[in-house]
Amino acid sequence: MSDDPKKAENHALTRRGLLYGAAAAGGLVVGAAGGVGGAFAAGMGTGSTAPATDDGDVVDLSVAHPFYGTAEQAGIRTEPQRYCVYMTFDLSSPLASDLQVLLARWSGAIAQVMQGKTIGQVEPNRTDAVGVDTGEALGLAPAGLTVTVGLGPRLFTDASYGLAKQKPTLMRALATLPSDAMTPALTGGDLSLQACADDPQVAYHAIRDLARMAKGTAATRWTVMGFGRASAGKDQATPRNLMGYKDGTRNIKEETDFDKFVWVKDSGPAWTQGGSYQVVRKIQMNIENWDADRISDQNTVFGRDKQAGAPLSGGTEFTTPNFHATASDGSTKISPTAHIALAAHENNGGVKILRRSYNYTDGLNQYGLLDAGLLFISYQNDPAHFEALQTKLGSSDRLNEYISHIGSGIFFVPPAPAAGHYIAEAMFA
Repeated sequence: MSDDPKKAENHALTRRGLLYGAAAAGGLVVGAAGGVGGAFAAGMGTGSTAPATDDGDVVDLSVAHPFYGTAEQAGIRTEPQRYCVYMTFDLSSPLASDLQVLLARWSGAIAQVMQGKTIGQVEPNRTDAVGVDTGEALGLAPAGLTVTVGLGPRLFTDASYGLAKQKPTLMRALATLPSDAMTPALTGGDLSLQACADDPQVAYHAIRDLARMAKGTAATRWTVMGFGRASAGKDQATPRNLMGYKDGTRNIKEETDFDKFVWVKDSGPAWTQGGSYQVVRKIQMNIENWDADRISDQNTVFGRDKQAGAPLSGGTEFTTPNFHATASDGSTKISPTAHIALAAHENNGGVKILRRSYNYTDGLNQYGLLDAGLLFISYQNDPAHFEALQTKLGSSDRLNEYISHIGSGIFFVPPAPAAGHYIAEAMFA
């Protein structure tokens, strides 16, 4: 927290002080396929300094994360912030040099916005000139902003870019999975940007200005606005998804698991070492149907108690589930088709993935029902780990009655650049 009492007063917010409001979807980037949709959490309270009274979490909007000189890009290991704007792009230029220039310009701009600075003049000296920075984040603190850049499969398979020899070893399109109900406009992409912050306007501003910089080289493909920090970091209390259940209880949090399951090591081109594969899924929830189900059945579907988050085998939220514990009638207390049973590393050869997911809402669908769900983002050093888990979940999970995977993408996230360099610079060597 800041040593400056005035600064602390302005930038400390309890979770109860984070007010949700609506922001118009239009105007992020003209032509964004799939639509931003609906409402997005927008209000940030009035800088209350009251102590947290719900889960002990306190937001410090003065936090600024470094972009240069870290082992990996910020926004992977970083404890999840409250808001996310995620956008993918299709390259419109066939020139590798244009991609190279864009990544260099993005790197310089990301370094600026992550420190709470503009990416250029907001009001040029010439009154008839166009501002480089759109200005909506003026006066706002960095709010823990992280921007994470990903590279899609086509960059390495399209001969025009000449990058085939630089392909990350395991980069490929995801396999078709049992849960897939894809909308083409919400699937794929050549580049991805994940902006996370504790102020939604800060995250929105970063994506908006970076998308403007891409014009002429890349066109927006699809985007999702997330809120609620639906996965827990190492020092964070576990938040809840839109079904009301704690989300992220057994997420990767220890350094040994990051090394074993998240970071690429000892295989593939040198420039990929220390990077990770990003899988993103837009998962639509049938919320009205879910809300009408009895709580006992909801608990059976997840395998956990809704209020406390404890596994149905007993204990507290962080008690290791006992998938063999039986009830008086001889049945297992946690159903073999419960979500936590199918996803547990104990039942999947020890495989783990890092989740970094957010809730989303797109307002109402064509039937007047709530259009909302989960922006699922995971990081792993092998996309096959995600595929194996999702194949199992998509085939047997009782949760499938209430969800549909409608969007998808895979990207390689390079390590962070050193000062004076840019994202994936060595890829062009």
